[in-house]
Amino acid sequence: MIIYIGADHRGFKLKEFIRDFLKNKGYEVVDLGNANYDQNDDYVDFAKEVAKRVGIDSNNSRGILVCGSGVGMDVTANKFRKVRSVLAISSDHVYEARHDDNANVLSIAANFTNESDAQKIVGTFLETSFGKEERYQRRLDKIAQIENEQF
Repeated sequence: MIIYIGADHRGFKLKEFIRDFLKNKGYEVVDLGNANYDQNDDYVDFAKEVAKRVGIDSNNSRGILVCGSGVGMDVTANKFRKVRSVLAISSDHVYEARHDDNANVLSIAANFTNESDAQKIVGTFLETSFGKEERYQRRLDKIAQIENEQF
């Protein structure tokens, strides 16, 4: 599985920490930026790149996005087909998003998430499998139908 990661200036420091944490755990990580701290960058640009790649291969990749509130990244990522982004509140919340909704992109609020909590949240996101119960899949199929009607 490939992990795509991206952040704007407000999430840059936490993204760097998460990227290194994941690499040390042996994950294949592709950093889609920003490569340098730039206070004038826009979260949309990084969310777009991560979500686009996850949408192309949603079964074999995941995305992690970091900005100040997490909201901008989350909203942008959820505009892409086959992307189900969750704005992390806690590791328990992320567990349910992965297990019940097969979330494949994680949006993190750098302003409200410390490094320790980020490790727990990211670990839960990557280690939790989709529950595959009929009711969960039925709901995801309905979401896919909406996506197909919109374009």
